[in-house]
Amino acid sequence: MCRVDLIKTDFQVLDERFARVGGDQWTRRLHTGCRWAEGPAYFPAGRYLVFSDIPNDRTLRWDETTGRVGVFRQPSGYANGHTVDRAGRLVSCEQGPRRVTRTEHDGSVTVLAAEFRGKRFNSPNDVVEHSDGSIWFTDPSYGIDSDYEGYRAESEIGACHVYRVSPDGEVSIAADDFSRPNGLAFSADESRLYIVDTRQEPSHIRVFGVRRDGGLTGGEIFATCDNGVFDGVRVDSEGQVWAAAHDGLHCFAPDGVKIGKLRLPEVCSNLTFGGPRGNDLFITASSSVYTLRVTVTGARYPR
Repeated sequence: MCRVDLIKTDFQVLDERFARVGGDQWTRRLHTGCRWAEGPAYFPAGRYLVFSDIPNDRTLRWDETTGRVGVFRQPSGYANGHTVDRAGRLVSCEQGPRRVTRTEHDGSVTVLAAEFRGKRFNSPNDVVEHSDGSIWFTDPSYGIDSDYEGYRAESEIGACHVYRVSPDGEVSIAADDFSRPNGLAFSADESRLYIVDTRQEPSHIRVFGVRRDGGLTGGEIFATCDNGVFDGVRVDSEGQVWAAAHDGLHCFAPDGVKIGKLRLPEVCSNLTFGGPRGNDLFITASSSVYTLRVTVTGARYPR
């Protein structure tokens, strides 16, 4: 096993509903040395975590059984967000080639989406899968704003949208009124879709109703950020929404009230639930990856 650093877990209770959320007294830092860590995705079958080190153009892999971190893919296409689909395949947002891909079980790569109506995307950022097999992703401009985490270029589409890729491969705009759409997550029953808009003042999360035909309704502001900006977002088994922010993770009750925080020493970028029972919280934050076991599970895990 590789050596890990331990920091005292710092839960800040802002509402009595957060008092029942707890977990390990010590948070483990599994890895450090990234330029900007992002996109954690956990594979239950292999017991490993994949995450991005975007400016270094590589995707890394932490092995739960050995504790070791190695290179999963380099170059990675400046990959940012990832998800694991229901068939156990890695789906990735590649900011360099400006596309969304799926890594098949044999290691080959399938391009799921690379353009909309003949125009290249800006730089796909984060991605989730719906149970109907559709893929949803955000497309801000961070990967084309400079050469730091992609390739500087002009936007061909001219705006930053949220897209849906149907099971048959048709790409459509799911939401077109965002400044910089970023993290996104479905509620456990998939009746709601939470989407972060990072560049709005203040940075906030919006919530949409999800129709059976894949359309969205509503879009009101669900929560606003009081420390930096929101980035990645996930929903737990209690319907609580966890969002990465500059001082750690912010946790919101289903009614949008901020009930607590998990404070961390670095700016947080993203999170995911994993582990054998779905209650291991993995967090990417600036140069590092952290984990702790908590008393809630991810929304997609059986209770």
